[in-house]
Amino acid sequence: MSEAVDLIELCASGELQDGGPAVAFDVLFAGQRCRAFAIRYEGRVHAYLNRCSHVAMEMDFQPGQFFDDSGHWLLCSTHGAAYEPDSGVCAGGPCRGGLIKIDLSESDALVHWHTGPQLKPIEF
Repeated sequence: MSEAVDLIELCASGELQDGGPAVAFDVLFAGQRCRAFAIRYEGRVHAYLNRCSHVAMEMDFQPGQFFDDSGHWLLCSTHGAAYEPDSGVCAGGPCRGGLIKIDLSESDALVHWHTGPQLKPIEF
């Protein structure tokens, strides 16, 4: 039996521009509080834990800045690992696997992230 998935409102669709700044959010992943980020790439929205697979540290060099200058790669600012924006797969540099993907959906001009067995919203 599968666990129910909840949709958590993240942002207005217009807040995510192709190759532009990310929208950050907090999640509980495997019981640990983590930062996550959502981006738009080639018209589609994607989200990942903000945790490099090389060393488990946040990747952005400035808040919300994950894309390289070309807008085609997500970069870890510490050691230069590069990831494909649409899959999180390691594209070069010191990666140990890919980024942890978070499912998103977009409808009615809103972006939502999806909970899962290991992924929950922060409870206040």
